[in-house]
Amino acid sequence: MTTTGTVHSATEAAGAQGVNGGAHLRIPGLDVDPFAISFFEDPHPTHEVLREAGPVVHLDKWNVYAVARYAEVHAVLNDPQTFCSSRGVGLSDFAKEKPWRPPSLILEADPPAHTRTRAVLNKVLSPAVMKQIRDRFAAAAEAKVDELLAKGSFDAVTDLAEAYPLSVFPDAVGLKQEGREHLLPYAGLVFNAFGPPNELRQNAIERSAPHQAYVQEQCQRDNLAPGGFGACIHARVDSGDITAAEAPMLVRSLLSAGIDTTVNGLGAAIYCLARYPEEFARLRSDPSLARNAFEEAVRYESPVQTFFRTTTKDVEISGYHVGEGEKILMFLGAANRDPRRWVDPERYDITRKTSGHVGFGSGIHMCVGQLVARLEGEVMLAALSRKVASIQITGEVKRRFNNTLRGLDSLPITLTPA
Repeated sequence: MTTTGTVHSATEAAGAQGVNGGAHLRIPGLDVDPFAISFFEDPHPTHEVLREAGPVVHLDKWNVYAVARYAEVHAVLNDPQTFCSSRGVGLSDFAKEKPWRPPSLILEADPPAHTRTRAVLNKVLSPAVMKQIRDRFAAAAEAKVDELLAKGSFDAVTDLAEAYPLSVFPDAVGLKQEGREHLLPYAGLVFNAFGPPNELRQNAIERSAPHQAYVQEQCQRDNLAPGGFGACIHARVDSGDITAAEAPMLVRSLLSAGIDTTVNGLGAAIYCLARYPEEFARLRSDPSLARNAFEEAVRYESPVQTFFRTTTKDVEISGYHVGEGEKILMFLGAANRDPRRWVDPERYDITRKTSGHVGFGSGIHMCVGQLVARLEGEVMLAALSRKVASIQITGEVKRRFNNTLRGLDSLPITLTPA
């Protein structure tokens, strides 16, 4: 594979042609593998090739269609009737093959089934609930920054981006103390499983048994502390909103959506603020920008890079014809840096108007844990802005490879106290 891939007409290979003003539009084919390690190392040059090749492209390697421009990604995300999730949001088509685990009632479901279960999670994770936990999360962020300042030098991934969410989120859900080390590998497994049958996916699934067993057990009503998110979900069984069989599945959704995205989002934010000291200076002079600094990091680095949908009928995407039952790969990371939508998209700017970015998705399937992630990101960056004078990268930065997520494995930094 070349870094950027070559373009050719995919009309014959993909059987796709459409009519727009009488002219047949041929969908360009690309020999890009978006699940190769070389792609994960630096996806941005290939993202540009994907965007410039056309509004829709065909990826020959996996025989799927893809959209990488903002307008088309946003349109697909916001049309669940035409582009369904129930046939899987990964490469695997649930209409043709058995899922590796029972499908998610949230991520891998369509209305009306999705509407009912999603309403439960929206209530359990409502803005009002976030207000109730805010002080607790903020105090934990302050304490974590004090602890790290005492150390001076540390790894921002393990000691901050992972340690902080793992110190507050499992308690909020109501999980027992023992076994929490399974949470990160479990979430990593879920996101790897959306990819093709490559080494990353195979390894994750082969090692998954203990992580799956832990999560399955933790999701049961008797194992969840009263007053936590998990217990609140189970309480909806008593009110008749969901069944007793659905409740553990919804807790499971929370555990896969609430950890890795936040960890990678926080890691991205620290990485950005360390690389752009002028932006950290702006944040220090105005800590109220903390929420936006986190939001911009999610746009800029896109912790969740890709998701699939499946067409429910023949459809025209920006004048190009795609048949029924075809997988559409959405490049969220490419959309978030599309110059057609963003001014100077390659720049990290904490005062940018970030609304509309697709880092948490868009539409009815928008990330269920987004309010928790945003709260954690905001209070942590606010604490850093008040207590830290500078963030310096002091060692080799290493990426963690995942079929869906973009994040860091190691980020050695040194903090100077304010």
